Amino acid sequence: MAVEVGSIIEGKVTAIKPFGMFVAVTDTEQGLVHISQVANGFVKDINEHFSVGDTVKVKVLSIDDAGKISLSVRAALPASETSSRDDRRGGGPRGGYNKRDSASSFEDKLKKWLKHSEENLATINKKQSKRGY
Repeated sequence: MAVEVGSIIEGKVTAIKPFGMFVAVTDTEQGLVHISQVANGFVKDINEHFSVGDTVKVKVLSIDDAGKISLSVRAALPASETSSRDDRRGGGPRGGYNKRDSASSFEDKLKKWLKHSEENLATINKKQSKRGY
């Protein structure tokens, strides 16, 4: 089977390094899945997601002139599976992150900060007026 850019193929993880993992796509060829292409979201340690010997579906991103094959696990995931995984995890590495929640949370924090700031300024002004500044 010839490896072509854009195709989704199954391969076997042959090695895991801090920067990515190597996947055998044919008997004689292997490619690299960069750590940024291992999973949706931030990946600190690839070993938490895959082990040597695992079979994995990957998408061929590119093949350079030297024959190096660039692969992606993220790009091989169907769109429906990607969104359902995010729903189960709570939307990403922060867990439970929601734009609406963050907006109201930000507004609450801003109001609290402004109130605290105004209280501090009032205290400073009161002290300065007693000293005759």
